[in-house]
Amino acid sequence: MIITKRRAAMAGFGTLLAAPAVQAQAQAQAQEWHPSRPIRLIVTYPPGGVNDIVGRIIADPMTRELGQPVIVENRAGAGGNIGTVAAAQAEADGHTILFGTTALFGVNPVLYTNSGVDAVRDFTSLGTIGEVANILSVIPGRVEATDLRGFIAEARRRPLTYGSVGNGSSSHLSATVFLRMAGIEATHVPYRGSSPLVAAMLAKEVDFGFDTTATSTAQIRSGALRPLAVTTTTRASALPEVPTMAEAGLPGYDLGIWFNLAVPRRTPANIVARLTEALEKSRTAQTAERLRTAFVEPLAVPRAENDSWVAASATRWQSIAREARIALD
Repeated sequence: MIITKRRAAMAGFGTLLAAPAVQAQAQAQAQEWHPSRPIRLIVTYPPGGVNDIVGRIIADPMTRELGQPVIVENRAGAGGNIGTVAAAQAEADGHTILFGTTALFGVNPVLYTNSGVDAVRDFTSLGTIGEVANILSVIPGRVEATDLRGFIAEARRRPLTYGSVGNGSSSHLSATVFLRMAGIEATHVPYRGSSPLVAAMLAKEVDFGFDTTATSTAQIRSGALRPLAVTTTTRASALPEVPTMAEAGLPGYDLGIWFNLAVPRRTPANIVARLTEALEKSRTAQTAERLRTAFVEPLAVPRAENDSWVAASATRWQSIAREARIALD
């Protein structure tokens, strides 16, 4: 179900249209509310990373649509929970928006059971923005295989180590699902973020790793890393020569990392409608191109399916996190 909707959503970025009657009603409701001051867009990670970059990309057209500045506020810490709690506790008046991620909605409720916030329960999704793939890359000189099937065979012959951007990260979970589906084992070496992971891979401290297209593409293009497959069901436009996991030999593998915008669940319907409308109008060809430049594929789930799509995807990631029995650092 999720795979089908993602394909349809990515194909429809910039062209989504609600049924005329529904759209007219939503627009009438939306016209009842206008922001009266700058809007905070809380990004729960530090500046400079893919979350921050995508947040700033979508903030620009949202500013034009709403007539008030949409200002990115980086509130990092506790795996994103500090910023998520701040957004959940903010006044539900449309002037605070959460930049949501797969981790916040799909993993953190499992890893941080006492955080006091559950993104699926406590937020209404305004809409999705984009999706990024993790890439399984191996280290030339440490791994002989040049394709996924060969790599799986090599992993069955000798012990291997792999790096991730941290325990419980999408990078880590992408690897655990891969290992389970491939029927192999490897020793996990968690790092504290993409930059330390890439540095470790370039230093040949591990045999392979999972990291996003946003942070791995330059090293792959230089030949320092050898890509074997992406974790999404469609190839990454930045690396069209790299097959999907399914194409490379693991049918059914599908773990894309998505981004969305969300507001506290108690936000009035007319405010939700206006912000949703602004997001939909922000999905222009120019925005799509800026996302692709940041190695992010545009992703637009139809309005009527948005909350259910996010909840279904979050449930799937939560199930993966529970099965992995991850312990935090």
